[in-house]
Amino acid sequence: MPEGDTIYRAARAMQKALGGKVVTGFETGLAKLARVNDDVPLVGRVVEKVESRGKWLLIYFSGDLILVTHMLMSGSWYLYHPGERWRMGRNRMRAMIRTEDWEAVAFNVPIAEFHTARSLERSAQVPKLGPDILAGEFTVAGGVDRLAAYGREHADAEVGVVLLNQRVLAGLGNVYKSEVAFAAGVNPFRAMRTITAKEIETMVDFAYRYMNANVVDGKGEGVVTYSGNRRTTHAMNRDERLWVYRRQGQECRRCGAMVMMRKQGEQARSTYWCPECQP
Repeated sequence: MPEGDTIYRAARAMQKALGGKVVTGFETGLAKLARVNDDVPLVGRVVEKVESRGKWLLIYFSGDLILVTHMLMSGSWYLYHPGERWRMGRNRMRAMIRTEDWEAVAFNVPIAEFHTARSLERSAQVPKLGPDILAGEFTVAGGVDRLAAYGREHADAEVGVVLLNQRVLAGLGNVYKSEVAFAAGVNPFRAMRTITAKEIETMVDFAYRYMNANVVDGKGEGVVTYSGNRRTTHAMNRDERLWVYRRQGQECRRCGAMVMMRKQGEQARSTYWCPECQP
């Protein structure tokens, strides 16, 4: 499922492929995007930059036009050379941006909107994101301040719910929520008022380390579109790459207790934890 690291890698690859290039073709299966393209066509515009903000991906075109997308649970962006066979059917295509050398295709993307710089500032979602853990300017100290401040204002909020709140820290998803809480030894169902300053620091530090460790490749000139399975443990075996996520009923890798799972929050997201390591 797409989390902040997935979107970051997608944006990085698309920036390498499309950045500075002229749009030679645009297709969409969404009426609201088609209407904007009819009024202010994309063809002929330059892709100025592609960036991620938490779980959002933004493509900036010359002439003050921005395509903003969110993957939710099933969306994805893929890069192809013109003429290369797509891995999904055209009926799943939501937007396709073509340059001389590449086609960037959005499949099953549930949220896709065109904005200007001004309308993006007025958007109810993107500008209100908390600090992006993968942003170059992010610091653990700044993340600690943000998490602690939210905890003081929402003392009864459960840790697992807060870690998923994109207005607190942007980028963490359901996998990292469980993995970060486990690594910090914090029960994800505890109320924020019970969390110590040291525990907050430890959670933010693990969030920063885990997410950055999963975007380390792609630093060369080549376009990297896939980096393998997400990993939080040091194990090389792909079946041992996570501490607790989706390991309900299996032994904890640290203490041998049985990993548990329970639905949490208004969205009933699955939360995994070890009752011994996270009392």
